[in-house]
Amino acid sequence: MKYFFAAFLFCFICFSFTASAQYAAQDDAKYLATIKAVADFKINDEENLQAVEALRQNRAFNQKLQKMLNKLSNERTKNTTNRKVLQILEKAGKDIYNLLD
Repeated sequence: MKYFFAAFLFCFICFSFTASAQYAAQDDAKYLATIKAVADFKINDEENLQAVEALRQNRAFNQKLQKMLNKLSNERTKNTTNRKVLQILEKAGKDIYNLLD
């Protein structure tokens, strides 16, 4: 009987960590989706649209932006820069989500 209880307790602990990890991953995805939607919305704002269009035509800016993006990776093993960028985006997304909710 005590082995059954120990096995049950072990399974309960493992599944609770899995569930909380999935919930955290969903929250992270929710915050990233929020920041993307808000950024897209603000880019199309009348006040920003002309400046954004000018940047899209700016060859030097586009080259620099591409060079910066080349430092990022979406592979499973992420380096320090990737993790830091993701943390910044998630925090900003969480702040915006909480502000607008």
